[in-house]
Amino acid sequence: MKKIVWICFVFLVSFPLQGQSPEVAKKLLDDVSETIASFENLSFDFSYVLENRQENIRQETTGSAAIKGDQYKISFLGNEQLFDGEKTYTIIPENEEITISSPDDDSGFGINPSELLVFYKTGYAYQWDIKQNVKGRLIQFIKLIPNEENREVKYLLLGIDMRTKVIYRLIEIGNSETRTTLTLENLRTNIPLNSDFFTFDDSKYPDYYINN
Repeated sequence: MKKIVWICFVFLVSFPLQGQSPEVAKKLLDDVSETIASFENLSFDFSYVLENRQENIRQETTGSAAIKGDQYKISFLGNEQLFDGEKTYTIIPENEEITISSPDDDSGFGINPSELLVFYKTGYAYQWDIKQNVKGRLIQFIKLIPNEENREVKYLLLGIDMRTKVIYRLIEIGNSETRTTLTLENLRTNIPLNSDFFTFDDSKYPDYYINN
């Protein structure tokens, strides 16, 4: 069996681990939450891929994010979104426009990096899924099955780096057969940040229209 597993790893072929209970999956997710909570801050690059093979659709883009507690700054599609803990600022250079909103509003990118790292803690049932060797990193996937209130999503696959206990990849399978894949790269933790890093400064945008 060990020889078979090793061959699978060498050729980057994933295989299921049977017999793991939902409790084991939840324990791994708890370890991830504990690890993330131990960082003063973190930043990462990411790729975002949306696919629907039936409709022959594939869209791919990249971005970056920095997080400290509930505060975050994210760059995506040439724009920037900043959350200072109270308000969200969506900055769109192409239109020279800034939208200021509350966290409960639907405006913005639709991506909250601070929630990305903890969203799975409620609203899902857990299953132990496949394990993969990805460029030398051992990634264990947990299948998240949404409750009745979130049925526009069939299920999620959350890939966790077993060495660092942080999220590597999130795959969402929608009911319309749309598949989105978010992959985190170049994770950096406890980096030096200026005290005003998550503070919006309107003086930097003198000619922008501010929609408040």
